[in-house]
Amino acid sequence: MKHEDIIFAGFGGQGVLFAGQLLSYAGMAENLHVTWIPSYGPEMRGGTANCTVILSEEEIGAPIIRNPTIAVIFNIPSMEKYEPLVKPGGWLLVNSSLVPTSSERTDIRILYIPASDIATELGNPRIANMVMLGALVGATDLVSLEAVTRQLEEHLSQRQRKWLEPNIAALKKGVELGRG
Repeated sequence: MKHEDIIFAGFGGQGVLFAGQLLSYAGMAENLHVTWIPSYGPEMRGGTANCTVILSEEEIGAPIIRNPTIAVIFNIPSMEKYEPLVKPGGWLLVNSSLVPTSSERTDIRILYIPASDIATELGNPRIANMVMLGALVGATDLVSLEAVTRQLEEHLSQRQRKWLEPNIAALKKGVELGRG
């Protein structure tokens, strides 16, 4: 039975909440039960932002996550907070462009992705969230790349449509890195 508890965590403005939303929409498109709960500080940009996502083949009893099976980390404070909470056997995905520290844990799978550097190479530093989401999809196969891409096409705002192709390129690059 598929059941994953995921935390996306970083600063406001990094697209952490949007990455979690896209994963949630993709899960729904693939007939999974889904919860998505955002949490953010009072600042619009630069404050803390995180969201929890649960994807499950069974009904979800409670949307609260204490120990995620997967943590997708975008900054140093999030690494410090969530790295110790990942369940043994789980995944830690880290934007190594912004988090220079390494985990000492040996009981989890760790993937360091230079997401911000890749996003800059692709022409927009703000699409690092799609690199990280792609890496998650590539490493875990929680949902298909096709489902995420379809949801991106459906949920990208009209104002952001010009970034559709770079976002898709970022997802694909992330999947490639996630599959190693």
